[in-house]
Amino acid sequence: MSALSTDVVAERLDQVRARIARAGAAPGRVRIVAVTKGFGPAAVEAAVGAGVVDLGENYANELLEKAQSAPTAVRWHFLGELQRNKLARLAPHVHLWHGLADEAQAQALADRRPAAAVLVQVKLNGEERRHGADPSRVPALVGHAAAAGLDVRGLMTVGPRAGGRDHIRSCFRRVAGLARELGLAELSMGMSGDFELAVEEGATIVRLGRALFGERPRSSFAQIPRGGVQPG
Repeated sequence: MSALSTDVVAERLDQVRARIARAGAAPGRVRIVAVTKGFGPAAVEAAVGAGVVDLGENYANELLEKAQSAPTAVRWHFLGELQRNKLARLAPHVHLWHGLADEAQAQALADRRPAAAVLVQVKLNGEERRHGADPSRVPALVGHAAAAGLDVRGLMTVGPRAGGRDHIRSCFRRVAGLARELGLAELSMGMSGDFELAVEEGATIVRLGRALFGERPRSSFAQIPRGGVQPG
């Protein structure tokens, strides 16, 4: 049986949903985005066959290639940095943009895709290489994006690379509090290694790759985007 067969992914999905429930989420509160980066079309087929239609990609070219043959039910989530030279090609396919980080990106996206649904990415703990906006800049960025005509659904963050569970939890809690202050409903936070903590702190979206598909092919690791969102 292939590691990316529908049966295997469905079994892993059941395990993930049970873990989400144990973390305290009410049924239907948390949306699972299956991160298919690096796995090829087989992962798309297996995820959709298992009942997951929210799929995430980090790279424009990879998303565009997979979108050509993906079922029409798929809702694509773009997890990488918003590069202005790629927006026009991506815009017709993307259901939700997870990585809005500054005013220039907001305006560029609004020009190419008015009313696009976005999440503002929050950079935690001053991690300079991490893509995103510092928490102090988030309220102004949310206001600018909304004024530009974008549909700002919520916030997104990536858990810190270093630190124990308490540190990760405190970071997620800070972003959740910021979302509440801004009246934003969606919280995309938590990946395969920390999604239960994120759920406990209010995540409404988790981004999972390894938890559903296993380890990525080694060749994909060299392609982690500079400052962008690492796959789940």
